[in-house]
Amino acid sequence: MAEHKANISWKQTSAEFLKGKYSREHTWTFDGGLTVPASPSPSVVPASWSNPAHVDPEEAFVASISSCHMLTYLHLASRQGFQVDSYEDEAVGVTTKNERGVSWVSSVTLHPRIAYSGDKRPKPADEERLHHLAHAQCFIANSIKSEVFVKKHQS
Repeated sequence: MAEHKANISWKQTSAEFLKGKYSREHTWTFDGGLTVPASPSPSVVPASWSNPAHVDPEEAFVASISSCHMLTYLHLASRQGFQVDSYEDEAVGVTTKNERGVSWVSSVTLHPRIAYSGDKRPKPADEERLHHLAHAQCFIANSIKSEVFVKKHQS
């Protein structure tokens, strides 16, 4: 068992809290000491009460899925003898309403671009298999109900 901690901190800055007129800006501090400015998405809370320059929970959710998939893929590729030189992803999460009319991140699509070197290069079937295994073994993917898709990036 492992624990993963994040401290979330917000302070009142407005006298109009009860009217809903207050900033939702806050911070996330992780166990390694990094503090990240956070805010709701301006698509959820108007920009006067949010900060589009800060990380929002939906972006962090998508990033955590993409990051976990990448880290698992890199591990699997190295074990298969494939030299990965770079891995980039433009992950996209889509928010829709569920059957009860509640918003949720219903799908995340990963668009990985991976560069390899060395004598042993993966064939498309190898990459497909590695992505399938990475998804199956990713801790985050195993913790969510949203669908996750991997689309090969077209160069």
